[in-house]
Amino acid sequence: MAEAPKQETQRRIVRVMTTDIDGSLSVERALRKIKGVSFMFSKSVCTATGIDRRKKIGLLSEAEVKTIEGFIKKPQLPKWMLNRRKEPENGDDAHLTMADLDFRKREDINTLRRIRAYKGIRHELGQPVRGQRTRSSFRTQKTVGVSRKSIQQASKPKPKEEKK
Repeated sequence: MAEAPKQETQRRIVRVMTTDIDGSLSVERALRKIKGVSFMFSKSVCTATGIDRRKKIGLLSEAEVKTIEGFIKKPQLPKWMLNRRKEPENGDDAHLTMADLDFRKREDINTLRRIRAYKGIRHELGQPVRGQRTRSSFRTQKTVGVSRKSIQQASKPKPKEEKK
């Protein structure tokens, strides 16, 4: 008598690189939930690790998840696919994800502020950094034109003073 094939149980939530991912998503789509992983990078991870990108991530074994994590931390991909190329401090190419990406972005902005670059000054002032027009956009707590409240107050009749 032949044994029935063992059914794989699908996990509802899979934890990949400190991110909880819905187990019903395909591997390719699920990896995009990780901050710093784009659709091209996700496809490349699936191809390089040999994991079917249409397979549900909840069906992956722990070993496969560890393989994916290891590849995302140290990818062997072309340089143009990485999100941090030619780093100013040491000239290395790297791919940052999660908190590292946020930290590096914040440090880059602080560096621009410290050296008093135009972009850094714009960040300090809360103004747009990339050359957008500011005549009518990016206003904070300012009104454009005449506010309705001032129109109503101007149209009210003034009370007459009483004579003694």
